[in-house]
Amino acid sequence: MDLNNLARYFYTLFKDLGWGENYAVVANLVINLIILIFLAFLINALLRKFFTTFLDRLAKRTKTKFDDFLYQNKVIKHLTHLVTLFFIRWLLPKVLIDFAYLRNEVKVVIDIITIVILIWFIRSILLTFKDFLKSLNSFKDKPIESYIQVFMIFTWLIGFLFIFSILTGKSMVDFLTALGAVSAIILLIFKDTILGFVASIQVSVNDTVRIGDWITMEKYGADGDVIEINLSSVKVRNFDNTITTIPTYYLISDSFKNWRGMSVSGGRRIKRALIIKSTSIKFLKEDEVEKLKKIQLISTYLQDRQQEISSFNQQQNRDKNVLLNGRNMTNFGVFRKYIDEYLNQHSAINKEMMIMTRQLEPTPQGIPLEIYTFSKDKVWKNYEHIIADIFDHLLAAVPYFDLELFEYPTGKDFLREFSSQKSEKNMDENSIKNN
Repeated sequence: MDLNNLARYFYTLFKDLGWGENYAVVANLVINLIILIFLAFLINALLRKFFTTFLDRLAKRTKTKFDDFLYQNKVIKHLTHLVTLFFIRWLLPKVLIDFAYLRNEVKVVIDIITIVILIWFIRSILLTFKDFLKSLNSFKDKPIESYIQVFMIFTWLIGFLFIFSILTGKSMVDFLTALGAVSAIILLIFKDTILGFVASIQVSVNDTVRIGDWITMEKYGADGDVIEINLSSVKVRNFDNTITTIPTYYLISDSFKNWRGMSVSGGRRIKRALIIKSTSIKFLKEDEVEKLKKIQLISTYLQDRQQEISSFNQQQNRDKNVLLNGRNMTNFGVFRKYIDEYLNQHSAINKEMMIMTRQLEPTPQGIPLEIYTFSKDKVWKNYEHIIADIFDHLLAAVPYFDLELFEYPTGKDFLREFSSQKSEKNMDENSIKNN
């Protein structure tokens, strides 16, 4: 028995039972549709079971997680839907054997659904490759999402062209010809997408930004780690856990700071200054030098330096009754040397990178004494602790060298000065009265 006779089996049965022509035809169609739907569900379930079993066996033989990503992204589901739709499309003309005028309309609907499911299937395949590549160390920081989005845009565009071709009955050539005429409009509509695509390629090729990089873009309030790079935007998780979205194109059109160089280097830079009052800087006398020799970090330095200066002054016959004559040490210079020695023995400082204490240009507030060095630990929290530890010590060490830090006077300072002046005035008045 061929399919045509099989499709009319119930029609013949109902006619033999004495049913009317119209009733027999409709009843035959309804039963055939029910059987077709049942067969479609059965084939779909069997195919899904088959592919799932196949992937399970494959997973046991391999260590890769590619099969897990296939299942997570519903590749099996879309594939079974496609096969089921092909089966329905093949069998439906037989089901509609008595309704020839409906065949074209139903075929159009099935073809459109097939195109949509096919696009979803392609998307699920691409997402599977994306997830798999992201699991590899060499691709973790690459903007794979951008390329997938571009490919999907073209896939959907081609899909819509096929759908319009099916609905209108015109060939793809006619649509492509019309598309060329409106290309300027399309370029205008997809301007941001095209710019984003170009930017994604440049970012990837030039290795400007990777996922996981810490970037700072003050113009857009971004200061944190890059968590996603796609076709239209870059997502940055700031350190307060807020998310900043930056258009991808701005990564090549605007300036920003990428801290990756610091992260992959041997240390993180410490660059901070102490402001020393210029009036507290002075030449050191012999007894003051002897006092500072008790500081172990610079005792050897002071001993050698003192001998060198003394020898020079004697050779040059300098009159040291006036301290300014000849060479001298200053408390500011000795303190600078102390900082160098302190940093060189500090366990958190990278000794293979620059360690320098330098005097900057005088300012109205005082003389900046800048510490320029690098910490071994680059983690932000630990880095701040290291800076605090260093400057806690240096701030406390300043008075040992008879130096003073600059700070603006507060209300208490003005009140203390006023009270002192008032007290002196009262003492003068009492002294006048007593005389």
